[in-house]
Amino acid sequence: MYGIFVILQPLGDSAITRWVLMENILGLIRLRIKRGTNLIARDTRTSDPYVVVTMAEQKLKTGVVKDTCNPEWNEELTLYLGDVNAPIHLTVSDKDTFTVDDKIGEAEIDIKPYLQCVKMGLNDLPDGHVIKKVEPNRTNCLADESSCIWRNGKVIQEMNLRLRNVKSGEVTVEIEWIDLPDSKGLSEVEF
Repeated sequence: MYGIFVILQPLGDSAITRWVLMENILGLIRLRIKRGTNLIARDTRTSDPYVVVTMAEQKLKTGVVKDTCNPEWNEELTLYLGDVNAPIHLTVSDKDTFTVDDKIGEAEIDIKPYLQCVKMGLNDLPDGHVIKKVEPNRTNCLADESSCIWRNGKVIQEMNLRLRNVKSGEVTVEIEWIDLPDSKGLSEVEF
């Protein structure tokens, strides 16, 4: 029986570690939180933004970028995937020292269009080749068209996510699939 240890909540000094059986894992999603654009100011003229990412019972957090409404995080977070129907939820907040942190906005990533491209099992495409285009609509948080592309031998998808429940703000992220030896993979997954 194979498994991996997963840190579920590295949000402070008391991270929760859990043993997850490989038979329950399809693979890993590397989520690159690149930047925020035109985030609303929750302090006087600016914010100290960070992003909390949740997927099923997993919860990860970026660092705080001080005094800006246009933060550059450029951080990679890795999530294990057990259910293709579980969205990735992002909450952008403003770090406060003496009061409760203020929510700036939130967005969700529907990973199914991306996973459909990964499942195709493509190889040897030219760098930059567009595999699939995903249009913004009422149910996704895309600010504009997003493409699943072939880059450096992998399928990636970069997207600009419009934050919900807020006047302005976008977050740019990129997702990438990581195969795990001895995991289920996507071959038997139906979309």
